[in-house]
Order: sequence, then structure tokens, then C-alpha cells
Amino acid sequence: MRDEKEIIQAVVHGDAEAFADLVRAHQARVRLACLVWLGNAEEANDSAQDVFIKAFKSLDGFKGEASFLTWILRIADNHCRDVLRTRTTRRAESLDALLAEKGEAFEGLLARSAGAADSPLYTPADLELLGRFFAALPQDDREILALREVEELPYEVIAEKLFCSLDAVKGRLKRARQNLIEKCEKFLVSA
Repeated sequence: MRDEKEIIQAVVHGDAEAFADLVRAHQARVRLACLVWLGNAEEANDSAQDVFIKAFKSLDGFKGEASFLTWILRIADNHCRDVLRTRTTRRAESLDALLAEKGEAFEGLLARSAGAADSPLYTPADLELLGRFFAALPQDDREILALREVEELPYEVIAEKLFCSLDAVKGRLKRARQNLIEKCEKFLVSA
């Protein structure tokens, strides 16, 4: 298989079908990013498609300063923020209610995440559940976790994106992780 730079050059020079290789290589990560931001599988699927369309249309602007994955996750981030801004108010699912309803599935997901690094960890159902858990978190927690854990951005880049200090990023990330852990532990201890 050609490397990504060769594929990108082929697409830019008119081989639109070569873009399918990039989609296949990165669709799971883009969909997960959209699920974390949006918390709804149908909306995440639609958004992931929109992200790839936007990437295709602006591929000639890809400078290669970052990896293609980093670039497309940035597009996903911006797209999902736009979706959230325009989203009509929707009843947020309580994390406690979600844990009560889907606790066994969550425990299975945790067990699989401790599995071998070279095997696929998450099924489509797992990704859906992860999206729902993230959607049940407060927006600030979801945002900081998406930037660090899904997009794997360095703290400095997150600070620039959120217009805050490095210490603020670390503090918000610590609180968001602790909030998620406390909610999960509360459920798992009472189960």
C-alpha cells in the first residue's frame, strides 16, 4: 500500500478514488472523536462523513506539517464544535442513569480495554457506549477529555485552543478524569 503522502498527492492530482484508502485508515478514530464530542451514534456517523467530505474538499490545503490523522481530527474537532453550537437543546442523559442501565456493558468494555494492545479493543457497540458516557459528562469535561484522550493533543496545544494556561489545562483534565472515575467507581462499588 502507498504511504499517506503518496495517496494525498494522487488525490490532489485527480485520483479521487485514492481517498478511500485514507477513509479506511482513519474512519474509526474520526468516528470515535465525533462520538466523544456528540454522544450520539447517528449524529457521530453523519458528522464523520461530513468531516471526510470537508477533508477531501480541502486536501490541496494540507501542508503535511502534521500527520494526516492530526489534521483530520482537527477538522472533526471544529466540525463537532459547530454541531454543538447549532444543536437545539436536547435532554442530556444522566451518567448515573446510564451506568445503572449499561453497567454490565461498561464493565465488559473496561475488561476489553485491559486486553492486548495489538487486538482491536472496541466493537461498534463499545464505541456507542463510550460516546454515551462522554455525552453524559458536563461539556467542559467532555471537551478537555476529547482534546487530550481522543485527539491526543499535547497540553500546550490544548492551552492554545482553549485560550488558557498550561496549569489550567492540567487542572481541568485532572478534574474531568476524577469526575469520570468517581461516577464509574460509584456504580461499580454498588453493583
